[in-house]
Amino acid sequence: MAKETKVILTCTECLSRNYVTHRNPKTHNQRLELMKYCKKCGKHTLHKETK
Repeated sequence: MAKETKVILTCTECLSRNYVTHRNPKTHNQRLELMKYCKKCGKHTLHKETK
């Protein structure tokens, strides 16, 4: 059984850490990048996975 790891998503514009999610490192070996709503910016921005 594959173990999911917890990742933190950070806004690329204001660098605030807004979201926590999980991903399976065996199926997704690249860093996660999603368009999410940032409360601090007040708009949808690109959020990237941080360590």
